[in-house]
Amino acid sequence: MTDRAVVAIQIGRPPRSVIDVVARCHLSLPTVTAVPPHLDDGTPFPTRYWLTCPLAVRRIGRVEAQGGVRAAEQRIEDDERVRARHEAAMRRYAAQRDALIDPDSEAPRPSGGVAGSRTGVKCLHAHYADWVAGNDNPTGQWVEPSVEPLNCAEPCVAEIDGQTVFNPEWREPKR
Repeated sequence: MTDRAVVAIQIGRPPRSVIDVVARCHLSLPTVTAVPPHLDDGTPFPTRYWLTCPLAVRRIGRVEAQGGVRAAEQRIEDDERVRARHEAAMRRYAAQRDALIDPDSEAPRPSGGVAGSRTGVKCLHAHYADWVAGNDNPTGQWVEPSVEPLNCAEPCVAEIDGQTVFNPEWREPKR
């Protein structure tokens, strides 16, 4: 199985650019990929780190459904140290992404920080992916205990009869 084939199954569609796996789960499957600032068709793409792990996506979706984005933004507003780390993370994220763009390129540029947000928190998935990619991200760090451990007994993607497929044996593990 190639990483590209696994990621396509994990996210439910073929990736729209070259991918670089920057984090893997304990079963060696991709968890986070780095995405270039422009997709294959030239579309500017602000999200540098993309969460692919179905378990993490599911668990973060639950946090978001319970008001997690508002709670994360409230933490940033209420805590000066968290706010400073958040602002630094947004600047760093944009700088990392923008450093990959050819300075002579006339293509439209992606903008914003994490997930393209200019301020605040747009998507907990993107903040967690940034954190898992090894970057200082206070929101990703804050959401981590609601997501981990990523302790699947069976891989989410498997090769069955020569095909890379979502593993029918996969179940969300108990925490």
